[in-house]
Amino acid sequence: MLRAGEIQQRGQADGFTVAKKGAIDLVTEIDLACERMCREVIADHFPDHTVIGEELGSDERSASHRWVFDPIDGTTNYAHGLPIYCASLGLEIDGVAEVGAIFDPSRQELFTAERGLGAFRNGQPLRVSDTAGVDDALLVTGFPYDVRARGPELVGMFGTFLEHARAVRRLGSAALDLCYVAAGRFDGYWEHHLKHWDVAAGVLIVREAGGTVTGMDGTPLDMSAPHLVASNGHIHEGMLSIIRDFRAQRPRKGTD
Repeated sequence: MLRAGEIQQRGQADGFTVAKKGAIDLVTEIDLACERMCREVIADHFPDHTVIGEELGSDERSASHRWVFDPIDGTTNYAHGLPIYCASLGLEIDGVAEVGAIFDPSRQELFTAERGLGAFRNGQPLRVSDTAGVDDALLVTGFPYDVRARGPELVGMFGTFLEHARAVRRLGSAALDLCYVAAGRFDGYWEHHLKHWDVAAGVLIVREAGGTVTGMDGTPLDMSAPHLVASNGHIHEGMLSIIRDFRAQRPRKGTD
C-alpha cells in the first residue's frame, strides 16, 4: 500500500496521461501502474492467490484467498489534483473479509483492520463516533458514474438527508468515506451502485472500529452489487428510516 502511495505521489509530481472509460469515468496511467505493481507483488509472494482489481479485471482461477484492489479510489480527484484519493486493498478467505488496508498518501494515513482484532490508523486504534441521532450527525455520500441518468433520485435523497442531518459532505472517495466513519470523522455514509473494490477493505475497517454496515434497504451487504449504509451504529436505523420514507414518497425505476 505504501508503494502504491509512492507511485501516486510521484505521478502528481511528474505528470500522467488520462483516458476515459465512460462519459465521466476516468482512468490514468497511474491507476494502471499501481495495479500492475500490486499484482506482481501478490504473484511473487502468494502465487496461489487470485486478484480482482478495478482496471485489469479478475483472475478467473478458483482460489480460497482473493485480494480485492482499487489502485486509486478517487481517480477523478486525482486527475484534477485534488488531494482526496487513496489505494485500497482487501483480502478475502473463502469469501470472508479478513484483512483490509487503505492508504491516503496526501495525509500519510494508513488505515488497517484484521477481522476480530480491531481497526487502526497509523497503528493507533480507531473507534466510531458516539453521536446518538441523525440530527446531530455529519454524513457523507457519493454519486455513481450514471449520476446524469439518475440525478433526480440521487439529488433528492441527498436533499432529504440535508433536511435531517447537521450537514452532508461529498468527498469523491468511497474508501476514505468508510475510513472516516471508522475514525469518527463522519457519523454515517450512504451510497448507491458501488463496486466490490470500492468497499472491500473499508467495510471491514468500519466494522472493526465498532460500526455497522448494511445494504441501503437494511439487508446484509451484497458485495456483488454493493449499495450501503455505514454508520456508528447509533444512527443506523435513523438513516435507514430516512431512506425508506424517501423511497416510499417517490416512484423508483429499477433497483439498487
